[in-house]
Amino acid sequence: MNEVFEEAAARVVAWAAGRPARAGSRRVLAVEGRSGAGKTTLARAVAARLGAPLIHMDDLYAGWDGLQQGVTALHDWVLVPLAEDRPAVWRRWDWAAGAYAEEHPVPDAAWLVVEGVGAGGRVLRPYICGLIWVDSPTVIRKRRALDRDGQTYAPHWARWARHEDAFYAAEQVRENADLIIENAP
Repeated sequence: MNEVFEEAAARVVAWAAGRPARAGSRRVLAVEGRSGAGKTTLARAVAARLGAPLIHMDDLYAGWDGLQQGVTALHDWVLVPLAEDRPAVWRRWDWAAGAYAEEHPVPDAAWLVVEGVGAGGRVLRPYICGLIWVDSPTVIRKRRALDRDGQTYAPHWARWARHEDAFYAAEQVRENADLIIENAP
């Protein structure tokens, strides 16, 4: 992991220490930003420092057009049950089969980190104790995303970007972020 993310993770954890739980006794951090911005790298570092389970929105989206279903799944399967002090169980989207697959119980812990487009949506914010936005220029984001996912993602880049555009215009996620992390070389 690069120095930017080590410093950013330390900054997030220090800042989050004083945040109150808003999903029952659980403190939930959402790491948001556009595709290729570095959300996963930062979220992994933060989750490791906090000893927190990590949920990736990529596992909740109902395919390339399923951003909103992913947000609904996080709300209904994870955040509402936690807020009601009930066990939370989510189902992984099987991209090859085009259907939700096996269940994953959310482990008991003081913290939960959720990363991905949609994690900071308006309907989720009442349950989130902190919203972190990771920012990076489009050219760099696209290169990172395609280097990471190659030909699997290449044909869907523009399609997914349109979903991001619509979601962020409606949800104003960056504008509601508690912290903004700049991730540019």
